[in-house]
Amino acid sequence: MSKLRHHQLGLTDDDVIAMYETMLLARMIDERMWLLNRAGKIPFVISCQGQEAAQVGAAMALDKDKDYVLPYYRDMGVVLHFGMTAKDLLLSGFAKAEDPNSGGRQMPGHFGQKKNRIVTGSSPVTTQVPHAVGFGLAAKMKRQDFIAFTTFGEGSSNQGDFHEGINFASVHDLPVIFMCENNKYAISVPLEKQLNCQHVSDRAAAYGIHGETVDGNDPLAVYEAVSKARKRAVNGEGPSLIETVSYRLTPHSSDDDDSTYRAKEEVEEAKKLDPIHTFEEYLHGAGLLSHEGKEEIRSKLRNIIDDATDYAEKAPYAEPETALKYVYGEE
Repeated sequence: MSKLRHHQLGLTDDDVIAMYETMLLARMIDERMWLLNRAGKIPFVISCQGQEAAQVGAAMALDKDKDYVLPYYRDMGVVLHFGMTAKDLLLSGFAKAEDPNSGGRQMPGHFGQKKNRIVTGSSPVTTQVPHAVGFGLAAKMKRQDFIAFTTFGEGSSNQGDFHEGINFASVHDLPVIFMCENNKYAISVPLEKQLNCQHVSDRAAAYGIHGETVDGNDPLAVYEAVSKARKRAVNGEGPSLIETVSYRLTPHSSDDDDSTYRAKEEVEEAKKLDPIHTFEEYLHGAGLLSHEGKEEIRSKLRNIIDDATDYAEKAPYAEPETALKYVYGEE
């Protein structure tokens, strides 16, 4: 039997290369959006950098033909795996009429695409958690084998929506996976000022459900944890609380100055565990990714992003007279 970790998890060599490509695509789209923002071409960026491994590792453990995802605003890796494209995300960044999330009516990161079972999120944080519980309840009532997967930051785990949602899911043994992407900061508030237990996952015990903390920089560790959580959920064993621990490599958003609350040295130290680089090292060690292969993938993705950027920049904005569409009932 192969000693490679991904083989032991049931993943093929092609699977982990696809995992890497989606992680890298998310990173490169994010980097492009920062450049566009600083050039004054798009108004806002809320970044996924540093969290791609957790997002893609988790998404690949789900059934994208059955399951519903209720992502939070950083989850570019999740939505890319579930079927969103670079063009979709750039259209959102430029707030164009073809933006699949909201038709240009909402900030980037408010993902929603019905055809790919990506459930629309709202601006107040954590509201997606009770919504996910509703999808879990629907699965149980309909006796169907899909699950609901929702994500949120560690700051959100202090909101009432989190506790009410997870309690209801626990009481009714609903097929829901709650995944906390702990990136150490709720905007400017560090983890030690947010909770007085060691891990967010420690809270699972209070609700009588499975909880565990995994390395959010390791997509294979996240894949394994979410795969097992999904299996428990569809077997009627109830919800799970998975905590992935990583580090937010950028400011909270393009409007944030993170130098006011964390030292530059801290960020530089965290970059040593950048999941893009550490997973590249794993793939290189497994004999699956050479330097030339890495550059070939980057070149391919760069062309995709260039085309998406050109298309989105030239695409039309929504017509002003559509501003009230979907707001009021129409005859």
